[in-house]
Amino acid sequence: MFKRVQHWLSREPEGAVSSDSATLELPWARQWYHVPRRSAGPDFRRDDYRTARANAREVARATLGDALWEQLQRQKYLEVPSRLYHGVTYRLRVGLRIEVRCAPGVTPPWRFNYLCINPSYPLPEEEFFAQLYLYVRDMEEEVIRVAAPQPWDQPLGRTF
Repeated sequence: MFKRVQHWLSREPEGAVSSDSATLELPWARQWYHVPRRSAGPDFRRDDYRTARANAREVARATLGDALWEQLQRQKYLEVPSRLYHGVTYRLRVGLRIEVRCAPGVTPPWRFNYLCINPSYPLPEEEFFAQLYLYVRDMEEEVIRVAAPQPWDQPLGRTF
């Protein structure tokens, strides 16, 4: 049993493509059933998390653009008005569920005020935030289809 575990820990990540200079990871091609809720797996070291978070900040900043990035840093959230529901706004915060806010007199489309969407594989929080922002802004129908309404706020799973 120990040799099997040792072999598993020393192998290349599933979905990795080797090149001359570095290894390109393809996390979507990997099975993540064994990964704890807020971890990228046992083969991910402390320095790897630091590097992944630094890269994620750059990806998020490039995705959002300087104006939205500065607004996010200042307010700690971005708001996206709904295209489908009049008077509904989605408040997005890094690492937390989507908060559904309604204008006065508007009936909420859901019973609960939070929508939960988690990534399919472990991602840094800021990188997932940037992806989620684009989804809510451009593909609201898909977000509504997959999101689970929740009665309270809490950190997302599979983000670090």
